Amino acid sequence: MAPASKADKKAALDAASWMFNVVTSVGIIIVNKALMATYGFSYATTLTGLHFATTTLMTFILRWLGYIQPSQLPLPELLKFVLFANFSIVGMNVSLMWNSVGFYQIAKLSMIPVSCLLEVILDKIRYSRDTKLSITLVLMGVAVCTVTDVSVNTKGFVAAFVAVWSTALQQYYVHFLQRKYSLSSFNLLGHTAPVQAASLLLLGPFLDYWMTNKRVDNYDYNVVSVSFLILSCTIAIGTNLSQFICIGRFTAVSFQVLGHMKTILVLILGFFFFGKEGLNIQVVIGMIIAVMGMIWYGKASSRPGGKERRSHTIPITRPQKHGGVSEPSEINGKV
Repeated sequence: MAPASKADKKAALDAASWMFNVVTSVGIIIVNKALMATYGFSYATTLTGLHFATTTLMTFILRWLGYIQPSQLPLPELLKFVLFANFSIVGMNVSLMWNSVGFYQIAKLSMIPVSCLLEVILDKIRYSRDTKLSITLVLMGVAVCTVTDVSVNTKGFVAAFVAVWSTALQQYYVHFLQRKYSLSSFNLLGHTAPVQAASLLLLGPFLDYWMTNKRVDNYDYNVVSVSFLILSCTIAIGTNLSQFICIGRFTAVSFQVLGHMKTILVLILGFFFFGKEGLNIQVVIGMIIAVMGMIWYGKASSRPGGKERRSHTIPITRPQKHGGVSEPSEINGKV
């Protein structure tokens, strides 16, 4: 009974983690769309800096209350992570500005094979044939849903290349650092969020001016727009935390594959909130294909041999005990 109970508890926590991420991610997309499209706050990099500043405040409060225990993360590892994360944020914004929507979506889809490649090379992960085919089915379905016009130019391709690789490396590093240094999601956020907030708030206004030709200090702040800003920053706390929780519990590839459920939900919610434009038979067929692929991936990757690490271990740096309980991490075997 004990093993079954433990498995049931893990399954419940896994499902709760995914639901937390889906709800907060979809919520912030809807709020940010209203903030940018309706109220004209087009300063995406600065907004992300505000998100991390709010998250930093949350980690400070939780540390003061004793919910986050002291932990260590070497400065070179921290700076490497922040470099990947900030290049990911800026790269995605620039890629969207310089590329067509269709090529931007293709670039986002390519994060899954890039993440797979990183896991194969760095973690010695082996994927079964069914797992590979299920990932391909997800990619096909999301592509049918989202990819329309596709045009490529040199600078847009470079921006997309940087965005894809930096995002894949950032997400890989979330899982890697949590395992290597036995960090909880709160611990890792406590280390990374302040540095990301400071760097993005310093560089964000200049990058946003370069991309939009508008100054953030000239924006017409009013009660409604500021309320949406506060709401966006509040939801971002959950989005940032849930991303770290999900990648820590699973892997970057699983996070990307199952994360495309958010894309489908955004399309559906867009239909209900903004009318029938954009939802047609092609999109519906793509949704069905993608969901079938996600279900197949869940079953294939959970089977023995579906996704395994081949006798490869990562040296673990255990923090000293400070009265708190560290989250356990599995290093070998099934992922």
